[in-house]
Amino acid sequence: MATMFSPSTFSSTTTNNITSPKPPQTPLPPKSHIPIPPSKPLITTLTTTLTVTAAAAAILTASPPSLADSTAETTYQIFYGTAANAANYGGYGGNSDKKASAEYVYDVPDGWKERLVSKVEKGTNETDSEFYNPKKKSEKEYLTFLSGFNQLAPKDAVLNNLALSDVNLQDLLASVDNVTSEERKDKKRQVYYVYEIDGVAAHSLISVTCARNKLYAHFVNAPMTEWNRDHDLLQHVHESFKTTGSF
Repeated sequence: MATMFSPSTFSSTTTNNITSPKPPQTPLPPKSHIPIPPSKPLITTLTTTLTVTAAAAAILTASPPSLADSTAETTYQIFYGTAANAANYGGYGGNSDKKASAEYVYDVPDGWKERLVSKVEKGTNETDSEFYNPKKKSEKEYLTFLSGFNQLAPKDAVLNNLALSDVNLQDLLASVDNVTSEERKDKKRQVYYVYEIDGVAAHSLISVTCARNKLYAHFVNAPMTEWNRDHDLLQHVHESFKTTGSF
């Protein structure tokens, strides 16, 4: 038996299919049409990588100039002083072997220059030796001595007596901010007076001792700018002074 469809049913179904169409769909472009950014050439990439690596290695291995300068170690030369009297100063064979006849020693920074002391100066203020920084001549160390002393007087008296024959020390004491003094003994129990003079424009370290019936005074002087810059160097020079036989 054949199945019959009513016209109304068929007509309604057809109408629904026509009046409610699905929205049109825009087809996606094929994958092959999606733009792909061009890749960098292999040689360029390799060159860039090597350049960056080399730059990083240079930064890691390079030392900053300021750091290298600040950590550079200062070297010193030992000076052997004879403390010869003015009458014998510069005499025949007087300077032939200073090390054998030395009465005192101290360190001199490399690059410092020796100032030759004249007989007249040696006879008036008993300066025996002097070295200075050629970049700033007022930064210096020198030694004076006086005969006829077998022991040290009180600390204040010693400093005042030294100033009588030392114009630089007189000027420094005239504008002093602070003076400290102390007594030290070396391993052989030899006594040293140590003075530190903090002036307005300059700084001074002085070490005084007696040996061989003489009084030896070692001075380290510097303007404040050089003192602040070279403090460790100047302190080393100051502490290096000793009379022979005490080490």
